[in-house]
Amino acid sequence: MQRLGYTVLTAGSGEEAVECVKNKAPDLILLDMIMEPGIDGFETYKRILKYNHRQKAVLVGGFSETERVKQAQDLGAGEYIKKPYLIKKIAQAVKKELQKK
Repeated sequence: MQRLGYTVLTAGSGEEAVECVKNKAPDLILLDMIMEPGIDGFETYKRILKYNHRQKAVLVGGFSETERVKQAQDLGAGEYIKKPYLIKKIAQAVKKELQKK
């Protein structure tokens, strides 16, 4: 994403991501739906929403869209991108999500 001009911060786990957003809400999070060990992408997003109820997110994962993906989208997350990740597809999803009011 840095190649596209975005400033990128990384977190090694869902729990770490939640801690990061407590202090400063990012414009958008790119959230892997399966993170081990620890909490998954859906639980991470739910916890993040407690600190920023309008947090924008793009979801990614290596499997077909699951019920957890749909639940995250019901909470406000944007598009789900399945592997293999193509920079063009991620860029489009990020741009679309950032343009939402």
